[in-house]
Amino acid sequence: MTTTTPTPMLLVSVSDGLMDWSVLSVVVLFTTCSASLPNFIVIFADDLGFGDLGCYGHPSSLTPHIDRLAANGLRFTDFYCTSPVCSPSRYSRVCLSVCLSFVVRISQFQISATTCNPNVIMPRASLLTGRYQTRSGIYPGVLYPGSRGGLPLNETTIAELLKPLGYATAAVGKWHLGVGPNGMYLPTHQGFDQYLGIPYSHDMGPCWNLTCFPPDVKCFGLCDIGTVAVPLMHQDVIKKQPVNFLDLESSYSNFVTDFISTSAFSNQPFFLYYPSHHTHYPQYAGPRAAGASLRGPFGDALLEFDNTVGHILDTLEKTGTINNTLIFFTADNGPELMRMSRGGNAGPLKCGKGTTYEGGMREPAIAFWPGVITPGVTHELASTLDILPTIARLSGARLPKVQLDGVDMTELMLRHGKSKRATMMFYPTDPSEKYSMFALRLDKYKAHFYTRGATHSGTVPDQDCQVFSVLKAHDPPLIFDLESDPSENYPLSLDNEPNLHSLLEKILEVKARFEASMVFGESQILKGSDPGLAPCCTPLCQPKPSCCQC
Repeated sequence: MTTTTPTPMLLVSVSDGLMDWSVLSVVVLFTTCSASLPNFIVIFADDLGFGDLGCYGHPSSLTPHIDRLAANGLRFTDFYCTSPVCSPSRYSRVCLSVCLSFVVRISQFQISATTCNPNVIMPRASLLTGRYQTRSGIYPGVLYPGSRGGLPLNETTIAELLKPLGYATAAVGKWHLGVGPNGMYLPTHQGFDQYLGIPYSHDMGPCWNLTCFPPDVKCFGLCDIGTVAVPLMHQDVIKKQPVNFLDLESSYSNFVTDFISTSAFSNQPFFLYYPSHHTHYPQYAGPRAAGASLRGPFGDALLEFDNTVGHILDTLEKTGTINNTLIFFTADNGPELMRMSRGGNAGPLKCGKGTTYEGGMREPAIAFWPGVITPGVTHELASTLDILPTIARLSGARLPKVQLDGVDMTELMLRHGKSKRATMMFYPTDPSEKYSMFALRLDKYKAHFYTRGATHSGTVPDQDCQVFSVLKAHDPPLIFDLESDPSENYPLSLDNEPNLHSLLEKILEVKARFEASMVFGESQILKGSDPGLAPCCTPLCQPKPSCCQC
């Protein structure tokens, strides 16, 4: 792989104004001994709850490979995504009523279809850019197949950060940051050399007649109707439409093997971004995982995801790159509890997807780097926002000259030290300058300025989670001690605990300072949609969208 010296690491430390010799010595020692830049792999699960993995306490999940990452890496207990879902438009007042009436009307048939799609885009933008989605304009709705907008090309992704250093870059799986005219927002235009995957959520096309489990078990629900079948794309070319779910993970595993092997053979450092479709609705699994778990369809999908993680580990070991590779595993938002047993588990946390309670935004997270990261558990505060600055620090890459919301986790990961993050902002599914953030965490305390239920979490007994729990303003805010009450059941009383007044003053000060720095970017969602932009492998065919097949 490309050789380097410790000098870039020293320059980064000085330019950050940190002069953190303890961390610097670890990084310099590592780069000096290996004489190579580290590789990076980011694995991003979909709709995975805090309580869904075996290593996070689920009694029947089969996740041996992810559990291996946790046992031999650093497991986070207080790690957050930046949004509880990434299709905020479905929660606008008009769309909410439509979605709700449709779900109620068909629930007796056990079909979970909606006219407003609950997909995921915001956390992806934040992970790749280190910035809250409001800065990038990825709000207040979902990017559809025909959306005109996407992740702005002037945003710097992790891939674009690493390219000047000679990294090979690849993305495999669910992109969902836009397609746009002539595919202008696809990964190959955002710093990635290679891409294989579905460019948006795999339920954003008709699925009622598709096979999700062998031999011919049809997908659960309708998914989106009235649009093109879900395509599998290689680079910016449609490889198959509709996608075959039964061999999709095999295709991804083969792609990963080729990418890592080629990079290792060429002595080229690499960055692999694997945003999985698992465990988002509708769940699917191929022959190796179908029926092999103890949790039914959700468990089978989770097991197949875990198998792909295992395949990545095997490939790293076979190519001799595992000791020079940082793997970071996390998820985009909490479980979609409205799907009941098919929707995941938030563990002890309150509510799930769609809410700014802990169950909607606190996620499992693991940092794995054999010989560099000492196994253990950290209770320090961290976020998907922090991945880009950390990769920049470890590689010596230059940070983009924009307002970043992430912090460097190097000290936390390499020495189990204190986090540089003291706060976390909780934006709703439909962020606006009028309401700003719904909640704020400062150290171990969390203040809710607004609360609201969500369709995504509507089947749980807790009424606070349900869609009928309308927007409520709290002045003073509801304050919880998340160390003693992670389930957010018992708000602290300002009357009974006078010391909370100084805490509240500090929270309000932090909130005001952050809001003063927040500039909402132009909404990419409000650019609208053009059905003619939806990917179609036979663009001249008629009648559309049903003729788009190959």
